[in-house]
Amino acid sequence: MTTTTLLLILTVLLLLALIVGGLLVSTANRLDRLHVRTDAGWAALDAAMARRAVVARAVAVGGPPGPIAARLRAAADHAESAPRGERESAENELTRLLAKVDRSALSDVLTRELRDAEHRLVIARRVHNDAVRDTLALRRRRKVRYFKLAGSAPPPAYFEIAEPD
Repeated sequence: MTTTTLLLILTVLLLLALIVGGLLVSTANRLDRLHVRTDAGWAALDAAMARRAVVARAVAVGGPPGPIAARLRAAADHAESAPRGERESAENELTRLLAKVDRSALSDVLTRELRDAEHRLVIARRVHNDAVRDTLALRRRRKVRYFKLAGSAPPPAYFEIAEPD
């Protein structure tokens, strides 16, 4: 082999390594942004659930007295303080109890506030789950798995709760 041929082969290999490296760095940056988006989606979802718990307590106080008021207050407290692994079931229980509330007996302000809190929760859950879907789709690609571009970040999880009627 001549020196020129060897130099040409080394140049091509160097260019190929730079292109592949650039693609891997770009993919790692995109994955990082998706993880940040997932974390932001969770923060918004957590805030929406907290707001709904506050409104549920207000409904328990401002609504008609009865056994459901005490259960509603307890469910709101449990949903707000539940660890992340148990949060879905606690939020589902709160949704179930809120569905039993006679909204015609509530004040207009409280009814609007409850409807708004539930609507914001539905939107926040969808945004979070969309971010999780996009992150998991990128994490499943071969180049991400082979080169371990996700690092030690745990895979995000969907948050599935029953949507209010």
